[in-house]
Amino acid sequence: MTEESVLRLIISLIFIVGLILACAWIARRAGWAQTGGHRAVKVLGTQSLGARAHVTVVEIEDARLVLGVTASQITLLHTLGPSAPGAMAGPQAATDTPSFAAALGKVLKRR
Repeated sequence: MTEESVLRLIISLIFIVGLILACAWIARRAGWAQTGGHRAVKVLGTQSLGARAHVTVVEIEDARLVLGVTASQITLLHTLGPSAPGAMAGPQAATDTPSFAAALGKVLKRR
Protein backbone atom coordinates (compact mmCIF):
# COMPACT_ATOMS: atom_id res chain seq x y z
CA MET A 1 0.00 0.00 0.00
CA THR A 2 1.25 3.40 -0.84
CA GLU A 3 1.37 6.33 1.51
CA GLU A 4 -1.45 8.03 -0.37
CA SER A 5 -3.85 5.07 -0.04
CA VAL A 6 -3.12 4.73 3.70
CA LEU A 7 -3.88 8.41 4.21
CA ARG A 8 -7.12 8.07 2.22
CA LEU A 9 -8.10 5.03 4.37
CA ILE A 10 -7.48 6.93 7.63
CA ILE A 11 -9.46 9.96 6.46
CA SER A 12 -12.34 7.71 5.38
CA LEU A 13 -12.42 5.96 8.77
CA ILE A 14 -12.42 9.29 10.63
CA PHE A 15 -15.28 10.51 8.42
CA ILE A 16 -17.36 7.36 9.05
CA VAL A 17 -16.82 7.48 12.83
CA GLY A 18 -17.78 11.18 12.82
CA LEU A 19 -20.90 10.40 10.81
CA ILE A 20 -21.93 7.67 13.28
CA LEU A 21 -21.41 10.02 16.24
CA ALA A 22 -23.41 12.77 14.54
CA CYS A 23 -26.30 10.39 13.83
CA ALA A 24 -26.28 9.20 17.47
CA TRP A 25 -26.34 12.80 18.71
CA ILE A 26 -29.26 13.67 16.41
CA ALA A 27 -31.17 10.57 17.53
CA ARG A 28 -30.74 11.50 21.21
CA ARG A 29 -31.76 15.13 20.66
CA ALA A 30 -34.84 14.10 18.67
CA GLY A 31 -35.88 11.56 21.31
CA TRP A 32 -35.55 8.56 19.00
CA ALA A 33 -32.98 6.87 21.24
CA GLN A 34 -33.86 6.23 24.87
CA THR A 35 -31.02 6.53 27.38
CA GLY A 36 -31.65 4.01 30.12
CA GLY A 37 -34.42 1.45 30.43
CA HIS A 38 -37.02 2.51 33.01
CA ARG A 39 -37.52 6.19 33.70
CA ALA A 40 -38.08 6.90 37.38
CA VAL A 41 -39.12 10.52 36.79
CA LYS A 42 -41.90 11.47 34.35
CA VAL A 43 -42.58 15.10 33.45
CA LEU A 44 -46.38 15.50 33.34
CA GLY A 45 -46.55 19.18 32.46
CA THR A 46 -44.72 22.50 32.41
CA GLN A 47 -46.00 26.08 32.50
CA SER A 48 -43.71 29.01 31.78
CA LEU A 49 -43.87 31.91 34.24
CA GLY A 50 -41.37 34.16 32.54
CA ALA A 51 -38.13 34.17 30.65
CA ARG A 52 -36.22 31.95 33.07
CA ALA A 53 -38.83 30.48 35.42
CA HIS A 54 -41.47 27.82 35.10
CA VAL A 55 -43.62 25.46 37.15
CA THR A 56 -43.32 21.74 36.41
CA VAL A 57 -45.33 18.73 37.58
CA VAL A 58 -43.28 15.55 37.80
CA GLU A 59 -44.29 12.04 38.84
CA ILE A 60 -41.91 9.97 40.94
CA GLU A 61 -43.09 6.49 41.98
CA ASP A 62 -46.49 7.15 43.60
CA ALA A 63 -46.26 10.92 44.17
CA ARG A 64 -46.66 13.95 41.94
CA LEU A 65 -44.49 16.96 42.77
CA VAL A 66 -45.11 20.57 41.78
CA LEU A 67 -41.69 22.17 41.29
CA GLY A 68 -40.70 25.77 40.74
CA VAL A 69 -37.69 25.87 38.41
CA THR A 70 -35.45 28.90 37.85
CA ALA A 71 -32.01 29.28 36.34
CA SER A 72 -30.35 28.86 39.73
CA GLN A 73 -32.57 26.50 41.75
CA ILE A 74 -35.44 24.02 41.89
CA THR A 75 -37.99 24.47 44.70
CA LEU A 76 -40.65 21.99 45.83
CA LEU A 77 -43.92 23.93 45.82
CA HIS A 78 -46.43 21.19 46.59
CA THR A 79 -46.79 17.41 46.80
CA LEU A 80 -49.84 15.81 45.19
CA GLY A 81 -51.14 12.30 45.72
CA PRO A 82 -50.82 9.58 43.12
CA SER A 83 -52.72 10.02 39.89
CA ALA A 84 -55.74 7.88 39.10
CA PRO A 85 -54.80 4.52 37.53
CA GLY A 86 -56.92 5.17 34.43
CA ALA A 87 -55.68 8.73 33.96
CA MET A 88 -53.55 9.49 30.96
CA ALA A 89 -50.12 10.84 31.84
CA GLY A 90 -48.92 13.92 30.04
CA PRO A 91 -49.87 17.53 29.44
CA GLN A 92 -53.01 16.51 27.49
CA ALA A 93 -54.51 14.75 30.51
CA ALA A 94 -57.77 16.45 31.46
CA THR A 95 -57.71 14.92 34.95
CA ASP A 96 -54.34 16.54 35.80
CA THR A 97 -55.33 20.07 34.81
CA PRO A 98 -57.81 20.86 37.63
CA SER A 99 -55.58 19.46 40.38
CA PHE A 100 -52.52 21.24 38.94
CA ALA A 101 -54.43 24.53 38.76
CA ALA A 102 -55.76 24.06 42.29
CA ALA A 103 -52.29 23.26 43.66
CA LEU A 104 -50.75 26.22 41.87
CA GLY A 105 -53.50 28.50 43.20
CA LYS A 106 -52.90 27.31 46.77
CA VAL A 107 -49.17 27.87 46.48
CA LEU A 108 -49.59 31.36 45.05
CA LYS A 109 -52.11 32.31 47.81
CA ARG A 110 -49.61 31.23 50.50
CA ARG A 111 -46.99 33.67 49.21
